[in-house]
Amino acid sequence: MAPHPQRLTVTRRAWPLARPIVTADGVETTVEVVVAEISDVESRGRGEGVPLRRFGESVDSVVAALDAIKGAVFSGLNRNTLQQALPPGAARNALDCAFWDIDAKRAYRSVAELAGLGAVPPLLTAFTVAFDTPDKMAELAAANRTRPLLKLELGGDGDVERVRAVRQAAPAARLIVDANESWDEAQLREYTPTLRKSG
Repeated sequence: MAPHPQRLTVTRRAWPLARPIVTADGVETTVEVVVAEISDVESRGRGEGVPLRRFGESVDSVVAALDAIKGAVFSGLNRNTLQQALPPGAARNALDCAFWDIDAKRAYRSVAELAGLGAVPPLLTAFTVAFDTPDKMAELAAANRTRPLLKLELGGDGDVERVRAVRQAAPAARLIVDANESWDEAQLREYTPTLRKSG
């Protein structure tokens, strides 16, 4: 049983990116996150959520949703009851992560152990090749060709050429394509044979 009262603190953070991320939707130079922190006399748990515009979220809306639930957190809301208290999204994600963090600290266990996952093996992450001209994407891919996994941001005319250029520049890398919801079903059918040939 979690000690009560628990307090919820909500803060906004903007993390500058080492390099801008360009997608078909625009250019991102920072990542705006909302941080939820739960604390009692002895423990503190922290989690973050990134508001997604395409789901109607903003930093303001996520902060407002978390501010509105502070009383429930104070009165005993926990990670199990949270699932019904907030809809899926950045606010619930931030608070859920904070609950997992504080529960793990109280139990002197890792979150993975608390969730019954055991030891978590290292995960391979992808390096993002930002949306640009085929030549620019190939240049960035060539500079990162020793990385095992490259994610290509796509979403415009010339996507097949972008994939071909990156494949030529980084022949050994595994490629992920992210069309950012810009392809329709016909484009997917049209592009798939070429994508297969490009590995």
